[in-house]
Formats: sequence, C-alpha cells, structure tokens
Amino acid sequence: MQRRIFCATAALAASLCLSTGAYAQTKWDMATAYPAFNFHSKNIEQFVQDVDTATKGSLKITPHYGASLFKMPEIKRAVQTGNVQMGEFFLVSFQNEAQMFGLDGLPFLVKNYDEAFKLYQAQKPFLEKLLDKQGQVLLYAVAWPPQSIYSNKTIQSAADLKGLKWRVYSPPTARIGELVGAQPATIQEAELSQALATGVIEGLITSSATGADNKLFENLKHFYKVQAWIPKNAVTVNKKAFNALTKEQQAAVREAAAAAEKRGWEASREVDARSLKTLADGGMSVEEPSAQLMDDLGKVGDTVVKEWLEKAGTDGQAVLKAFNDSK
Repeated sequence: MQRRIFCATAALAASLCLSTGAYAQTKWDMATAYPAFNFHSKNIEQFVQDVDTATKGSLKITPHYGASLFKMPEIKRAVQTGNVQMGEFFLVSFQNEAQMFGLDGLPFLVKNYDEAFKLYQAQKPFLEKLLDKQGQVLLYAVAWPPQSIYSNKTIQSAADLKGLKWRVYSPPTARIGELVGAQPATIQEAELSQALATGVIEGLITSSATGADNKLFENLKHFYKVQAWIPKNAVTVNKKAFNALTKEQQAAVREAAAAAEKRGWEASREVDARSLKTLADGGMSVEEPSAQLMDDLGKVGDTVVKEWLEKAGTDGQAVLKAFNDSK
C-alpha cells in the first residue's frame, strides 16, 4: 500500500512542469517488467534517448526495468489510473479484459513475421480505440519471437503433454494446457528460473528470446520449433499526461515511437536467430516438431480460435477479415 501511495504521489508530481532555469521540464516514469538487457528494454532505452534529444531535454522519461516499479500484471492498470505515466505490457495477458488484446496469442493464425505485422496493422485501430477508452494512448508495439515448446521430456504428440506441469501466462496458454490435459501453473517471466528449479513447472511455450534470457537450457532439454504465434508488447502512455505535453513534444514522442516500432520488429527477427544459437550452445536440443505434434496442435488451435471468435463478436470478425484481405 505504501508503494502504491508513493507511486501515485510521484506520478502526480512528475506530471507537473518543474522549473529548471531556462525552461520547464516534464518528467515521466515508465514501468516495464523485463530486464535491462532484454531487446525490448534496449529498444526502450533508445526511444527514451530519442525523445530527450528531440525535445531538447524538456521531456525526461525514466524507465524502471525488471518489474521494479510494478509487476507485469499491474503495469497496464497503473498507466490507466495515472500511477505511472508510461508502461510496457504483454497484450495477450489481458484477453480476459477485452478479447482484442488476445488476438496475437491465437495459435497458428500467422506463420511468420510478415503475417504477424499485417495482423498488427489490422488490429491496431481496434487497440487504439480500446485503449483510448481506458485513458491510454498506444505509442507502439513490438513482436516477440515466435512461441515454441520447451520440455524436459520428448514431445512427439499432444498426448505427451498430458499431465505435464505447464507454465501459463495468458488465457490462450491456459486454454491450450486444458485441451491437451496438462497441469497449468501461472508463472511470470521473472519467476521462471525458480519455478523450473523447484519443479513447479516442467514445460512451457514461450519465445527463443525468453529461453535465452532466462537460461532455460540449464533446466530443460528440448526446444520444439512449433512457432505457434507471435505475440506483442505494447507501450502506452496515460492520455492525460500525453495531452498535457506541448504539440511539439507530442510530435517528438510520436516520431520516436514510430522509429522504436520499426527498430523493434527488426530486432526481434535478429534476436530470434541469435537466441536459438544460444539455446543450442547451452546444450538444449533445438528440434523441428513431428508432423503428429503439429497436426495435434493445429486442431487445438482451431478450437482456441473458434472460441475466441465467439467471444470477440463483430469486432473479432472484422479484424480477421481485414487481416485475411491483407494477405
């Protein structure tokens, strides 16, 4: 409670223009759950520098990495309520709040980065409208590398996943776990290493980058390149804080955000290739999935997409039509 009161007070103070001699300076804090060495964080670091340069120091953004300000599930709400001016969060984690947040977590909807970006372009107007109603401005979004399966045992079919202690981080990963008969456990990225070391989980589906960052090769033996989906992190700003900026500052933030989005998507591709090598060098067996496993997962994916469409209604149908028309 004390931390929340402090954060709220600090956010209110930081949103005011503080006199610094020749000009007024606005200070923002930014919450993110990932370590400073993660490629998303490196992208944020450059974004912050670009804003500082473009505004001639009149807007200072301080990133707080590693969930040091708010834990991942709290970040979106913190931006929405103004407890922090900016934040980065994993879109699909909030599917229960609004189905549109979970679009890029639907299995096998996209096959590669090009399709993932087209899906984002179809999704973006819906995200902007949704976030605007929640008092936020979408600045940019960047994809993670494709999500694949990690396990300590050989996985040749969905039947091999039955009973596996399975890490979940979103409604789709939880539903997949249910459909294959795994034992789901909700674990945030910062808790991964401990959960694996203590046997809380035995397998998961996540990106090559997350595996490399967290040295999953120290606890798991197999990586199956199923590339089930390509999810995104979104970077947003509290709408009141953004609207309080001058037009010139707003333009600078928008321009830096556009550059960050382009740079981030390019970095994601590079990080995927580099992370796969890191996993292999660490002793993990990086394997192509069996035809049976892909067939089984494809059927699971069909069920998850069908259920999503039933909940997403006309917006869901519209965004998928826009995506399919773009291919």
